[in-house]
Amino acid sequence: MATSLGEPDITRVDPPSSESGAIANPHHEHRWLILGVLGVAQLMVILDGTIVNIALPSAQRALQFSNADRQWIVTAYALAFGSLLLIGGRIGDAIGRKRALVIGLVGFAGASAFGGAAQNFTMLVTARAIQGAFGALLAPAILSLLSTTFTDRDERNKAFSIYGAIAGAGGALGLLLGGVLTSYASWRWTLFVNVAIAALALPFAIKFLVNQREAVRHRLDYLGICTVTIGLFALVYGLSHAETASWSNSTTIGSLVASAVLLTVFVITELRVSSPLLPMRVVLDRDRGASLLVLLTASVGIFGVFLFLTYYLQEVLGYSPVKTGLAFLPMVGALALFAQIANGILLAKVGPKVLAVLGMLIAAGGSLLFTKVGLHTSYPGHLLVDLIVTGVGLGLALPTAFNTATLGVSADDAGICSAVVNTSQQIGGSVGTALLNTLVASAAASYVLAHHGMAQLAAHAAVHSYTTAFRDGAFFFVGGAIISVFLFHNGVVTAEGEAIPV
Repeated sequence: MATSLGEPDITRVDPPSSESGAIANPHHEHRWLILGVLGVAQLMVILDGTIVNIALPSAQRALQFSNADRQWIVTAYALAFGSLLLIGGRIGDAIGRKRALVIGLVGFAGASAFGGAAQNFTMLVTARAIQGAFGALLAPAILSLLSTTFTDRDERNKAFSIYGAIAGAGGALGLLLGGVLTSYASWRWTLFVNVAIAALALPFAIKFLVNQREAVRHRLDYLGICTVTIGLFALVYGLSHAETASWSNSTTIGSLVASAVLLTVFVITELRVSSPLLPMRVVLDRDRGASLLVLLTASVGIFGVFLFLTYYLQEVLGYSPVKTGLAFLPMVGALALFAQIANGILLAKVGPKVLAVLGMLIAAGGSLLFTKVGLHTSYPGHLLVDLIVTGVGLGLALPTAFNTATLGVSADDAGICSAVVNTSQQIGGSVGTALLNTLVASAAASYVLAHHGMAQLAAHAAVHSYTTAFRDGAFFFVGGAIISVFLFHNGVVTAEGEAIPV
């Protein structure tokens, strides 16, 4: 059977062997070029989480929407992305990962072009929601293609170290690119740039990827699709609503309660149906479950560092958007370097537990160092060290979690497993948005009440609120370390997902 992209479908991927390895893995010959394609596609998805944030003030002035509407430019993307990831992963398994990747790239680029040309708030928020929907198809396809393309342990570790570096550093790079484009071109180019990125990846994806589908076509789990999609939507919506209303608001409570009920029904459904949307075997593996929780907790902490350090640099120290982006580069460099060290050298020797625990504790230390900032903190004397320490910790933990989360997954489950990985990140970021923003606002208000009449009170209150976010973000990193201690097996995890003591 031929696909619309001009090559035969491969509906089964057998384990590689000396005789059938080339057939089992049709991507082997071009695997490093394919890694480049997947890296570019992943960068586009990750960049979009932060690149638009830098441009929001300019977009708001140009399109004249209110502060209350402003949050929906971010939330519309998160709602669509977070609630549709699991079905996006299963669609990729069903129609083929190449096809899902290509459709995702084209759709994401088209939505970005629509958003860049927006003439009003409605056009822009609609474009962001469409971006999120295609991102939910694209992100699982990227990770599942990566996990099925690299089957050799050493090569897999190198590939995932690169992927983890992109995933961890992409947010900071988005801040830099967003600042440059907003300052020297227009806020619209923070969206138009996705068209160029997709155009770079698309020809290579079409030429070198083979469309791999699940071996057996499963019946659609309609109840599972409805409960998890609406449940995740309600969760992300409730968390986002808490940011602008309150945790005690009836809409916030109703959304979160509805989410809890629907997600409980989803789990019960998946344990009982013959063809579940999310087979419980995917998430109940100890090492995979630990990796997912590490990614979730790390995403909350990363949010605290990226968002509130950005505010601190611009609003307190007076950095421009470009200078703010440049300030994050040492963290990006440290993350990229230690991602290579972690997955390329250490993971095969000490296993994921050691790296995850060590990485999360170092990241917590970096986050706590940020609590010492003030009105006139020196970048080279203080912030530079803090950024490098945080980058080292994330470089050890994130690629390790990405790699381990996808070990031992069958080809049929690769897409849904990848979707769960991305869902962990997205939900972690949403929790960070709602929880840390609420704590920051509360901390600033309390400081103003307690220090009435102080000189530069607003600036001091802002610094106090940001350091509160850094401190609380550190608690999530520590939580990830504790989870790693108790859930990860001791020793090295093989490509089949089995733990071997070292």
